[in-house]
Amino acid sequence: MDWHTLLPRERLGKPVHSSTELGRSAFHKDHDRIIFSGAFRRLGRKTQVHPVSSNDHIHTRLTHSLEVGCVGRSLGMRVGEIIRDRLPEWCDPADMGVIVQSACLAHDIGNPPFGHSGEDAIRHWFQQAAGRGWLDGMSEEERSDFLHFEGNAQGFRVLTQLEYHQFDGGTRLTYATLGTYLKYPWTARHADSLGYKKHKFGCYRSELPLLEQITQKLGMPQLEDERWARHPLVYLMEAADDICYGLIDLEDGVEMELLDYSEVETLLLDLVGDDLPETYRQLGPKDSRRRKMAILRGKAIEHLTNAAARAFVEQEPALLAGTLQGDLVEHMHGQAKRCVQRAKGMAREKIFQDKRKTLHEIGAYTTLEILLNSFCGAVLEQHRQSTPSFKNQRILDLLSHYAPDPSWTLYRSFLRVTDFIAGMTDSYATEMAREMTGRSSPS
Repeated sequence: MDWHTLLPRERLGKPVHSSTELGRSAFHKDHDRIIFSGAFRRLGRKTQVHPVSSNDHIHTRLTHSLEVGCVGRSLGMRVGEIIRDRLPEWCDPADMGVIVQSACLAHDIGNPPFGHSGEDAIRHWFQQAAGRGWLDGMSEEERSDFLHFEGNAQGFRVLTQLEYHQFDGGTRLTYATLGTYLKYPWTARHADSLGYKKHKFGCYRSELPLLEQITQKLGMPQLEDERWARHPLVYLMEAADDICYGLIDLEDGVEMELLDYSEVETLLLDLVGDDLPETYRQLGPKDSRRRKMAILRGKAIEHLTNAAARAFVEQEPALLAGTLQGDLVEHMHGQAKRCVQRAKGMAREKIFQDKRKTLHEIGAYTTLEILLNSFCGAVLEQHRQSTPSFKNQRILDLLSHYAPDPSWTLYRSFLRVTDFIAGMTDSYATEMAREMTGRSSPS
């Protein structure tokens, strides 16, 4: 791969690249299209780790995505400055920063309500549905999309199909930004076979022609049937997510009183060493731990960003060859690598086992089961009988413009149901499921 081919201004679904405005390149327009999309706005009411309503200070998918975007922009600009002489003339370091930032902003845009437990709940429901014969008539590849339901593939569908220009390029982002978004440029065929990350893939069968078009445009090497090497900038997006996920999970853990401030402070002090901000040195016993954490976290992110940028530049030949093994954190040096790994370990041991989170996850299964039973049941009846019952017709009416045409294949029809449900916020999904069971809202 080479940077000139990897960073085009041309857009998906548009034959020529956008005209450049004063101070606003095609890549900056990508950023704005994501920010103003309805799918991005709804992240404000979707779970990151903890239930959305449990504490006003904890992160939602929206605040997490914004913070990942900030770190990603810094990473992209820093790397861009170092390799400036190898960039095409139309892409400066600031553009490279906003390409990574845009991909970071969109990295969770396809996640369903209730976070990763929502993803698993949808997969679990479709596995049961397959046992009841609800997926009969689909090809093995089509069934696999539902059995391995994945927020990354749903996000690719949101960006390229569902937002703005529906089924005509979607948000029509530049190929460069779409390539940077594609964390897993392969189909569900490889979801369980690669051993990279369980269930992970980035493209449904329905979007495979678009994936082929994007990878060909960017010169991303095809490794095997329906699988391509990753765009090098994916590694910066992924590192930004790892940095924020690691540190912010701990910050939320302290806020939720699942971690002691002292153990998180020790972890961050080990990272920054003597490079403490003067404002932190001046803090007194009356200063809140929230303020202390914010100052220390800022310096820690600076150290981790520097380490990730350094690792990227060191690994540039392998990145361009499409042969780098693992993620960028694994190639960071010393204390930076240990900090991220220890942070993830602390989160697994003490945060993800929280009883409140567990109850929320169990509720996600119940809520999504009610919704999927109702909507997929109505679609299945329409598919098999053409004329659904009165009840199921009313359920189909709730789908509004998501309602499938009776002439469509079952695969295409079920995709529209998952589009509808995956786009819901936690509160909307919970309320709709409650009303569908005949229960009134709590006063």
